[in-house]
This record gives sequence, structure tokens and C-alpha cells, in this order.
Amino acid sequence: MAEKTSGFFAEFKTFIARGNVIDMAVGVIIGGAFSNITNSLINDIVMPVLGIFTSSVSFADLSLEAGPAVIAYGNFIQAVLNFLIMALVVFCLVKAINSFHKKKEAAPPPPGPSAEEQLLTEIRDLLKDK
Repeated sequence: MAEKTSGFFAEFKTFIARGNVIDMAVGVIIGGAFSNITNSLINDIVMPVLGIFTSSVSFADLSLEAGPAVIAYGNFIQAVLNFLIMALVVFCLVKAINSFHKKKEAAPPPPGPSAEEQLLTEIRDLLKDK
């Protein structure tokens, strides 16, 4: 049993030490902070503007009472808007990063040697052969 435990921990250590896991952890942390920014954008800017048109300051206040049950559809609308804005921003970021990589890959090849350099190279090679 000790061999299985040490093998398990060694495998776990290898898994944690991978660069991909560290990158993913950084992404999750930044994503959490980015989520706060997006929620603030929704709650403090988008929702008040939409509230002007719906005669309500917040969608979270919108609900429907069906007997003893309260259906808070406003919270759902707000969650959907949060998701759509987050997805739009992530799409724009990925698109920008991809276009940056395409520009980097599509860089023109460096120019070849000039006619003068080619002539000097030929002269050098002829002198070497003599």
C-alpha cells in the first residue's frame, strides 16, 4: 500500500509541476477578477441604462408570483446578460490574440543577400579554392 501512496503522490507532484496546470491556475485567478469587473459593468452601467427602458432600476427586482412561489426571472435575465457580455469580451480577446499570432507568423521572410554580397561570396569561394 505504501508503494501505491508514494506513486500517487509522485504522480500528483508531476501533475502539479506541469506548466499547463500553473497557466490554468493563473487563468482561473484572473478570470475570477475579470468576473468582478464584468459584474460591475453589468450592475453599475448596463442594468441602470436598461432600467430606464423597463421602468426598473435592476432586473433582479423583476419577479412573478405564482401562488406561494416567486419566480425571480430578473435574476435569470441578469445572469444571461453577464454571460453574454463575458463571452463577448473573451471572444474579442481571443480574436485579438489570434490576429496578433497570425501577423507574427505571416511576417515576410528576411531579404536574401544583395547582388553585391552574392558577388563577394563567389569571389571569396573562388579564392578559397585556389
